Amino acid sequence: MTTIGKLIGIALLVAGVAAPAFAEAPSDSLYRLDLTLVDQDAHAFHLSDRAGKPQLVSMFYTSCQYTCPLIVEAMKKNQSTLTADERARLQMLLVSFDSKRDTPERLKQVAAQRKTESPTWTLAHAEPQDVRKLAAALDIQYRELAGGDFSHASTLVLLSSDGRILARTTALGDLDTQFVTALHAALAHQD
Repeated sequence: MTTIGKLIGIALLVAGVAAPAFAEAPSDSLYRLDLTLVDQDAHAFHLSDRAGKPQLVSMFYTSCQYTCPLIVEAMKKNQSTLTADERARLQMLLVSFDSKRDTPERLKQVAAQRKTESPTWTLAHAEPQDVRKLAAALDIQYRELAGGDFSHASTLVLLSSDGRILARTTALGDLDTQFVTALHAALAHQD
């Protein structure tokens, strides 16, 4: 774990960030979660609609000025380790914690700013209860703060094509070589 990752982890512990309660987190596939997301083009979809390709998933919110831009860059950095063919087969999903402010219009604007507009990238938001379900299933701890900001973990999660968690990392600065190896393996074993 990088020094930045350790400091963020310590800050979250000190801030008392707790995992949202969710008793029905699936043990075998996140595609079993009953939740609806809405993407930057205002298209509603179920997480299970993304089955068939491995995906790199994280959570963020667009008004974050500190950690969330690092999450986006870490996802891009991991994606950059792939060949063009591998990049085309990996879906990238960022889901917002901020159900109120991160509308499809705002997500589309941020996708353009962060250069995440390729067909493999999806920025999405959901109703608060669906955000809690997904965060719990991904084991991404967060809580809303006064003023509308969020204290949250910085985690990238690799899902298999059938929605199983294959790997996770909190490395935002330097690449996590074990995570990159898992990413390449997931794409090599894709049907």
